[in-house]
Amino acid sequence: MTTVRLPLFPLNSVLYPGLVLPLNIFEERYRAMMRELLKTPEDEPRRFAVVAIRDGHEVAPSAPGMPDPTALPERGPTAGFGDDPAKAFHTVGCIADAATIRERDNGTFEVLATGTNRVRLLSLDTSGPFLVADLEELPEAPGDEAGALAEGVLRAFRQYQKRLAGARERSLSTGAELPDEPAVVSYLVAAAMMLDTPAKQRLLQAPDTASRLRDELKLLRAESAIIRSLPSLPASELTRGPTSLN
Repeated sequence: MTTVRLPLFPLNSVLYPGLVLPLNIFEERYRAMMRELLKTPEDEPRRFAVVAIRDGHEVAPSAPGMPDPTALPERGPTAGFGDDPAKAFHTVGCIADAATIRERDNGTFEVLATGTNRVRLLSLDTSGPFLVADLEELPEAPGDEAGALAEGVLRAFRQYQKRLAGARERSLSTGAELPDEPAVVSYLVAAAMMLDTPAKQRLLQAPDTASRLRDELKLLRAESAIIRSLPSLPASELTRGPTSLN
């Protein structure tokens, strides 16, 4: 078992390997995290782990109205995550490699990171200015018939895109070919589908690529059927992921 110890960044979204994560950092706990990451030499990866929040707030209450009008301000690395933060997070997440960390004049940060490897959360250290986690790296096994499943998922995903966009041609990346490597297909499609966080989390923690692709094929067919019966459903930009308020 390969374990690593990294800063932990909980979000209201799921990060997949290979996907880009833009962040706008303004909370002090995450500003402290970025200042620590900037101490890493530029020729070494500046890594932190991202986990999806199961129960809690991505942005801690800082004043009445932020985000709950009745909430009292909270401080510290566990703010917004209850008495037992470990229960507030999904246990499978993804390592993020920060290619860009740019500090603004007001002390906030603009960060652009990319997901790399899946990890399982083992334990939390809440003693410092930001959360730190001990993590187990999870291998990506191909599973049975991953190649054939990837081809089926790509066909179903193209139909899904057309229906979602009102029969207009679109692709995962403008002007680029869709990938054919099964693991890459599985993560890109998982990120692009319009699913809630629990569904995206289930795809992240699939035991292998083939299992994830099988689940995606079922989801794509079900979602396409729903869209077909709701022709007034507005189109959504599939290639643009959400930017965290942090």
